Amino acid sequence: MPIAIGSKATDFTLKSKTATGLVDVKLSDNFGKTNTVLLFFPLAYTSVCTTEMCDVSNGLSAFPGADFIAISVDSPFAQEAWARANNIQVKLASDLNKVVIKQYDVVFPMLAGVGDTAARAAFVIDKAGVVQYSEQTPTPKDLPNFEAVKAVLAKLK
Repeated sequence: MPIAIGSKATDFTLKSKTATGLVDVKLSDNFGKTNTVLLFFPLAYTSVCTTEMCDVSNGLSAFPGADFIAISVDSPFAQEAWARANNIQVKLASDLNKVVIKQYDVVFPMLAGVGDTAARAAFVIDKAGVVQYSEQTPTPKDLPNFEAVKAVLAKLK
C-alpha cells in the first residue's frame, strides 16, 4: 500500500536534467510554499506514460497553486530527451536507484520482465508536508484520478 493520507511525506532529493545541467529536486523545498502533486510513472517513452505527462502538461492551469514532480526510474538524461521530444512541461525527477519508489511503497515488480519500476501513482502533499491524497492505480495502464486530485487541491488552496 502506498504511503497513507495523513502521513508526513517522506522527503527526498533526486536529480533532474535541465538545459543548464543536472539539478536537485527536493520535495521539502516546497514545504511552507506550495502544495505538491507527486506523480510516479513506470517508464519514459511508453505510450501511457507519454499520454499522462502530455495531458498533465497541457492542463497545468487546471491545477492552480500546485507544483508537479513526476518520478520514474529512468535516468535524468532519458527523461530530458523524452520531455523535449514530447513538450512535457512537468518537472521530471530520476529515481534511478529506486529509493523513493520504495519509500512511497509504489514499486511495480518486474514490469514486462525488464525489472522493477515505479507503479503509476499520485499523491497530493500540502504545504506542511502532509499527504492529503494517495492513489496507486490497479495497473500501469490505468491513469490516476485527476478529478480527485483537483478536488483535494481546491480544498487546500
